[in-house]
Amino acid sequence: MSEKKFRQLRTSKVNNMPATIKRIFSFMFKYKIKTVIILLCIVIAALTNVASSYFITPVIDEYVVPFIGMENVDLSNFAKMLVILALIYLSGTIASYLWRKLMSLLSTGMLDDIRTKLFNKMQNMSVSFYDGHTHGELMNYYTNDIDSIRPLVAETFPQVVSTAISIIGVVVMMLNQNLKLAAIAIVSLVIICVISILLGKYGRKYFLEVQKTVSDINGYSEEIFQGLKEVKVFQHEKQCREEFVKYNEKMFSVAVWTNTFAGMLMPINNNLSFFTYAIISIVGSKMAIEGSITIGALASFLLYTRQISGPISNLSSQFNAMMTAIAGAERAFNLIDSEDEVDEGVIELVNVEKDQLGNLTRTANRTGLFGWYNPSDDSITELKGDIRLNDVTFSYEKGHPVLKNVSLYAKPGQKIAFVGSTGAGKTTVTNLINRFYDVDSGSITYDGINVKDIKKSSLRGSLGVVLQDTNLFTGTVLDNIRYGNLNATDQQCIEAAKLANADSFISRLPEGYNTMLTANGSNLSQGQRQLLNIARAAVSDPPVLILDEATSSIDTHTEKLIEKGMDRLMKGRTVFVIAHRLSTVRNSNAIIVLEHGQIIERGDHDDLLKQKGRYYQLYTGAAELD
Repeated sequence: MSEKKFRQLRTSKVNNMPATIKRIFSFMFKYKIKTVIILLCIVIAALTNVASSYFITPVIDEYVVPFIGMENVDLSNFAKMLVILALIYLSGTIASYLWRKLMSLLSTGMLDDIRTKLFNKMQNMSVSFYDGHTHGELMNYYTNDIDSIRPLVAETFPQVVSTAISIIGVVVMMLNQNLKLAAIAIVSLVIICVISILLGKYGRKYFLEVQKTVSDINGYSEEIFQGLKEVKVFQHEKQCREEFVKYNEKMFSVAVWTNTFAGMLMPINNNLSFFTYAIISIVGSKMAIEGSITIGALASFLLYTRQISGPISNLSSQFNAMMTAIAGAERAFNLIDSEDEVDEGVIELVNVEKDQLGNLTRTANRTGLFGWYNPSDDSITELKGDIRLNDVTFSYEKGHPVLKNVSLYAKPGQKIAFVGSTGAGKTTVTNLINRFYDVDSGSITYDGINVKDIKKSSLRGSLGVVLQDTNLFTGTVLDNIRYGNLNATDQQCIEAAKLANADSFISRLPEGYNTMLTANGSNLSQGQRQLLNIARAAVSDPPVLILDEATSSIDTHTEKLIEKGMDRLMKGRTVFVIAHRLSTVRNSNAIIVLEHGQIIERGDHDDLLKQKGRYYQLYTGAAELD
């Protein structure tokens, strides 16, 4: 996905609110039984509210007004009417309790479904997608954006349904009681609806902008907290505060407009409602004096007036949360609907057995031998580890090539080292082999097969990678080593740790291999974390190994300790090594010197020293890596 599309994803407007709302409730309607019961309970609660107001008319006209001034009044029928009213209110209360209880369960399940869908989507996104987003921004999708949907589902939706039923019921009852007063109420209702729609239309864009600014603040804060040591070491607290103020002021500006629109709606609707109530009271009182309407009917009518304006005022108070929910939902749905990482490959990595004649057959057992299975012709090509770059050109941004016409090869079992200044393109070569990115021109072949024809999961499954930046996950030491091969036994993980010479320090941990690691292994040194990273690669037992500055975080003493283990790990494998320490690449079969995206020298250690070029200058200290 391009950076332009990233920006569109982050700043797109809520262009289709009905479609977004429909999408939200498509998740809700997966819970059909709960939804039906909820809707039924809402209908009952709304109708009991309408019915209770209707009974005010006979209560006043038949049991209150006629008995005024009378003595020894028979109140038995009046008591029965009160019991009926009590039962109506009780039914409404029980129905309200049930739908609120069920809606709590339903909305929680809904948000769980959306988060799961979003998380699954993110697993299918390309590396370039993550390059364009901060961690805090991505987390904002799961927290602020999705959490904002709950009030829409759990509160606003029931309120809308209840209001719609109440309005229909009330309008019918008003028209049945008095057309003149009903006309006044309906005109007021139309005015309130028009104002709500207009304010919603003009205020909608600000709610999406609020979500974006919250996302930006979260992203910046997460970045600063993650690098807090660097901030303090370089005394950048003042600059950080100033930068945060800029983000905060931007959010403040947007929030002012957002709350302005949200704050206008409820007072306007409330005042219109009170004004309508006053008009109907005046007109109704005059009609009651003239005898064209009874006192009970007027009292009932005034209750209906409040039953129309009350729910609408409640909806107005939820306007802010409703628009925030729609904006957050659209951001999440835009991400869910974005393109997956493209994978047109069909060739799979499979376990194979080889007979005495050299014929390969596919097997479900792990044999240590692998092959490339092509389903189009049912053929199997043995995985040997022959990787070649043929006239490869690549750029992260169009017009700014990072690699220019690079051609190189690694024969099975060879160790190829990349040397060059920062930004020369060393890591980019390994990223292209992994197909984190695709070449602009040229091709990369793996055992004679274009890597674009190999399924990415199979391609990456054949490559073991040790990166400069180590990421450890919450879990035991054993769990973190097993991350390289989830099917590995405890003993295999321990053997891998011994191979990387990590066993000695692991054994000294409080609970050995069962010691819990948290916060990216903050209780370990940088060197120890990297040793675990190497052990993780060892347990995966890959045919091809990529070491990207694998020993840069390890001191010289530790490096010597693991050198033999690394040699054992690399034995019989095709290995690509990126290193600043030239001492680690002396025994490479070929050393590729890159500068400005081009190969300027190649050969083994002795050949390059004889050439007395860039490598010679670096090795003798006449020049330094930038």
